[in-house]
Amino acid sequence: MARPSLREKIIESGVQTLHERGFAGAGVREITADAGVPQGCFTNHFRSKEAFAAAILDRYHERTQAVMDRTLRDETRPAVERLRAYFDAITEWLEAAGWRYGCLVGNMSLEAPEHSELLRNHLVEICGKLTHSFAEVVRAGQAAGEISSDLGADDVATFLLAAWEGAMMRMKVDRSPLPIEQFKRVLFASILTPSDGDAKLTKQPARIEEA
Repeated sequence: MARPSLREKIIESGVQTLHERGFAGAGVREITADAGVPQGCFTNHFRSKEAFAAAILDRYHERTQAVMDRTLRDETRPAVERLRAYFDAITEWLEAAGWRYGCLVGNMSLEAPEHSELLRNHLVEICGKLTHSFAEVVRAGQAAGEISSDLGADDVATFLLAAWEGAMMRMKVDRSPLPIEQFKRVLFASILTPSDGDAKLTKQPARIEEA
């Protein structure tokens, strides 16, 4: 196999660096030291720290999309089960990290400099794609009667992303799985349930035909 380029080494290592140090706490010296490359390599491949962070967000988003491909987009499973599988898969990663890191998209949303339109626009785009992915599976669940149609799929998806990011943020502060567990309990007991009418239709026993 071909050896990874220096840029690729910086990006691969940079995901972990930003998780551990945060955007503000990671200088060029720390970024290149963690990647094991000369410090001068940074400016050869990234025109600014914001451009580096944008590349890291893209790599992180690729990994998130891979999880979505095997969970949210698995059309062999019911929609609610797909959503549960997605949140459970991310929870496994959060647990492996000791409940310390949270979501890089959420972390960067808080840390991005107010004046950085590059990062802000990048985060808007990524959040839009995540919301769209949630909306697609919610819409499928509503069409199948699994999820109440009282609210629009886009509204539910926007809420899902906001609540999930908030739960991960609180988890990171507490270094505890409790906020994640509470998020999932409330979500699957209230938001991702059929409407009363759909539930009655679903639970109605089959009629016995008279002889």
